[in-house]
Amino acid sequence: MYITDLYSISPQKTFDNSIFEGEVEAFFGNKYYAIEPNYAELIPKGLLRRMGKAVRLGIGAGMPLIKKQNDIDGIILGTASGGLDDCIKFLNQIVEYDEGTLTPTNFVQSTPNSIAGHLALMSKNSGYNNTHMGMGLAFESAILDAFLLFEEGEVSKLLIGNVEETSEHNHNIDTFAGYFKDTEITSTDLLNSNSKGSVRGEGSALFIVSKNKENAICELADVHQFTYPKDKDIEKRAIEFLEKNKLAPNDIDGLILGFSGDNRYDFWYNDLMNSFPEANVYTYKNLVGEYATASGFATWLGAQILNEKNIPNEAIYKKTNKSPKSILIYNNYLGAQHGFILMKGI
Repeated sequence: MYITDLYSISPQKTFDNSIFEGEVEAFFGNKYYAIEPNYAELIPKGLLRRMGKAVRLGIGAGMPLIKKQNDIDGIILGTASGGLDDCIKFLNQIVEYDEGTLTPTNFVQSTPNSIAGHLALMSKNSGYNNTHMGMGLAFESAILDAFLLFEEGEVSKLLIGNVEETSEHNHNIDTFAGYFKDTEITSTDLLNSNSKGSVRGEGSALFIVSKNKENAICELADVHQFTYPKDKDIEKRAIEFLEKNKLAPNDIDGLILGFSGDNRYDFWYNDLMNSFPEANVYTYKNLVGEYATASGFATWLGAQILNEKNIPNEAIYKKTNKSPKSILIYNNYLGAQHGFILMKGI
């Protein structure tokens, strides 16, 4: 399938593509918050003031695409927790009001599929609508879902993507679990920190994907996901994945790797990078932080690379003389869930 349009809201200025003009934000601490656009032209004020952050991020990234291409046949999103902050607020209200009369807003927005539902209602789209909650593989599952629909001939154009918000409640729980660094660090030093934990990020990346090559930016060629591999499995699985797509390792001239500064899991990326010595290598979690569906932002970045955008130096880990035409994205979430995404230039 082919990506024909895309939009991202992230801790960088991606919604207006300022990131490609050298405007790269640097962060200090262990939380990177999304830089949100002005939603006034997209969302009525009455709705906007009642929307939780996850819903705003999804609507803000999805509606600009739908307004340009309103003939989509369905909406598929991946998210680990959806509007978790609204869920916590609703649960607190149950206690506060002793299970009495509660405001429905937080409840409606607390379910992970509310974002896709809001997009469908606002665009009056009655087609296929699905939300995947596979934690670190939720976005990869959304891609796979789209592939299956195209193979079945059910659709010709879809809106797919990811949405993730930073919930203070969940961040505290994850911090106690050791997911994030216990000392503050700058984003420029993140990938060289060589210590336990990473930094939390958030954002939304949405794509119009079509079965037709016309007006395409790039091809989203294939996806593969797996869990709990052994130490030496990554190279083997990557080669098998490429062979399935009639490619060899030397056909890949771009790698996008999910280095996060967490020394418990970054070795997976080093192992794979050593297997592709001639490829350009790009990173992204030093720009947007770590979150379960961060591979959605990696896919947005991959499309921009294949579209020959001016990629900032902060995202370039290793540069070669090659101009990327085939990109392999590899991400793992907490060392347990692993995914490959293959992208090709047009």
